[in-house]
Amino acid sequence: MKRRRTALLSLAALLGAALTALPAQQAGAEEVEQVRNGGFETTADPWWTSNVTAGLSDGRLCAQVPGGTVNRWDSAIGQDAITLVKGSSYRFSFAASGVPEGHVVRAIVGLGAAPYDTWYEATPVLSESGDSYTYTFTSPVDSTQGQVAFQVGGSADPWRFCLDDVSLLGGVPPEVYQPDTGPRVRVNQVAYLPAGPKNATLVTDATERLPWQLKSASGATVAHGWTVPRGLDVSSGQNVHTLDFGAYRKRGTGFTLVADGETSRPFDIGTAAYEQLRQDSVKYYYTQRSGIAIRNDLRPGYGRPAGHAGVAPNRGDANVPCQPGVCDYSLDVTGGWYDAGDHGKYVVNGGIATWELLSTYERSLLARTGHPSKLGDGTLALPESGNKVPDLLDEARWELDFLLKMQVPDGQPLAGMAHHKIHDEQWTGLPLLPSDDPQQRELHPPTTTATLNLAATAAQAARLYRPYDKAFAARALTAARKAWAAALAHPDLYASADDANGGGAYNDDNATDEFYWAAAELYLTTGEEAFSDYVIDSPVHTADIFVPYGFDWSRTAAAGRLDLALVPSRLPGRDKVRGSVVRGADTYLATLASQPYGMPYAPEGNRYDWGSTHQVLNNAVVIATAYDLTGASKYRDAAVQSMDYVLGRNALNLSYVTGYGEVNSHRQHSRWYAHQLDPNLPDPPKGTLAGGANSSIQDPYAQSKLQGCVGQFCYIDDIQSWSTNENAINWNAALTWMASFVADQG
Repeated sequence: MKRRRTALLSLAALLGAALTALPAQQAGAEEVEQVRNGGFETTADPWWTSNVTAGLSDGRLCAQVPGGTVNRWDSAIGQDAITLVKGSSYRFSFAASGVPEGHVVRAIVGLGAAPYDTWYEATPVLSESGDSYTYTFTSPVDSTQGQVAFQVGGSADPWRFCLDDVSLLGGVPPEVYQPDTGPRVRVNQVAYLPAGPKNATLVTDATERLPWQLKSASGATVAHGWTVPRGLDVSSGQNVHTLDFGAYRKRGTGFTLVADGETSRPFDIGTAAYEQLRQDSVKYYYTQRSGIAIRNDLRPGYGRPAGHAGVAPNRGDANVPCQPGVCDYSLDVTGGWYDAGDHGKYVVNGGIATWELLSTYERSLLARTGHPSKLGDGTLALPESGNKVPDLLDEARWELDFLLKMQVPDGQPLAGMAHHKIHDEQWTGLPLLPSDDPQQRELHPPTTTATLNLAATAAQAARLYRPYDKAFAARALTAARKAWAAALAHPDLYASADDANGGGAYNDDNATDEFYWAAAELYLTTGEEAFSDYVIDSPVHTADIFVPYGFDWSRTAAAGRLDLALVPSRLPGRDKVRGSVVRGADTYLATLASQPYGMPYAPEGNRYDWGSTHQVLNNAVVIATAYDLTGASKYRDAAVQSMDYVLGRNALNLSYVTGYGEVNSHRQHSRWYAHQLDPNLPDPPKGTLAGGANSSIQDPYAQSKLQGCVGQFCYIDDIQSWSTNENAINWNAALTWMASFVADQG
């Protein structure tokens, strides 16, 4: 996967380990204990300790854990030389307590030598009286160098940790994970528009049509009809029917659908939820900001010190050197947004995220249903609110200023190019506030793709900020031109897939789409013939770019195509450009119609991709743009219906947006939205989009629960599942665009 690798897991090493002298133990064989002396009756041998003072107490191993550490692994107890057999199931159990209560232990099974891969982990919150914990997982590797460890660092204050009855029992039956999917009637748990489409999905063994009733909050039947059998849904492996109750248009709250003896989760019919989601999806970005203290009065419960501002233990982002051998200068790269659940900042992902936020604003200016005041000055409770600049532009400016700082200075080799990313030298663990990150920060080599992301977004910014800050608009355009020239001079400098220690690689070895996108934005801002010629001559200009997976940070051609279609210009053949967007929308319409869960997403081989929820939404962006271009209601209805999937009408019966819907994702992978690991920290803010189903399930936790998962079921709402349950700035940008569009249709 190109996106990223996360703390303590090198997937290539994990899957490729080739170690010898292993017993012929198989899943289902005789149970074999792998831990030695897990009961601590008379001795602590062969357990080791690190940065704790430990000894036996009442048949337990107890440790005084010092305060003032940063990472979980700064203090630990463990045992090495653990044998694991690939494909075998293990029951990992122990009893533990913590005084005072509320401390978290990170219990892991992993590699006891570099690179210290983690194969399974659990993070229980400890009580003073103590509890027993049991977990079952399947080993993804063969190894005689395994390790069982209990990491207890990361606390500001000292505490006491006690451990007993540690066991790693091999040969146990594998645990079958069964997600709680609730009632079999699957609905958008948030809201349907009064005049919009209203569809639901029923999971049932029935092959003939069934009656349904729409119930008001009081329980009265307000509409009724018959289901439509759809047979086997490939995306979930379920037999399903669909329900259409779009004829009912009265507003209200607390509606439910009843069919086949099941009652759905409640939902509203109205527009208020989308007006709120329009704001909450953008408010997410303020709490992602780097280099500024987050004010608790603006985001109650989310206030924190400034991250990477040079205050110990931070090294700071004001004077960041390059990786060894990359350059001999340092840059001030303060500001910007943290990319996802880590503390890295990436130009490529920051670029597409910024573009989509700016596109949300530009659409509000140009589309017949747009309302620019809805995200105007004073709407988002930002520190900048009240400056007579739309709040959406203020938020995007925080990232744009960072992107401009990533440009290689004049007089240096590769001047005008953009550094690909800046992040920690090594991976850090969870939880960890940005202000507590002790790692050295590093600039990574400039790349063509990052440079073109800068060129595209800076050119787009130049036209949108001109009415509010002419000097900034001019500076942005100058930087865009400089980046464009530098990219032309260095068209094939790509990020290495191996540059993934401490941050994601974001490697992409084809910049054809980025060149097209950047040329399009430069042309739309300047009207210059050189840029229109480049657009027209690009092979991307007439290519079919609206693919099943949708556009993303590594597939950016659609960003250029959509803007060329929507933003007025004198581009020769512009009607054909607009027609290509409509044809792309037609393709996604056909996909939506074929899916019983009603989403414009059907990846090849039913292989859901990393961040699939935002791919659903980005495909809906194409459909919505076709509505803006044509005014045809079929595109509006399909775009609106696409929101149903992320808001609960899916196989898991779960809203992927935090705080929206009766059951919603709220344990996304994050170092500071980490309430699951530390009760003193918050869950992700309301309006945060979870990544969603990912068939590759790269992280150990998902692998322990989701082996053999089908399509939509390749997701679990747990902070440890970084491959299915991360949050990310580009994902929330897709949610922002679509939430604003749907709110405009009310």
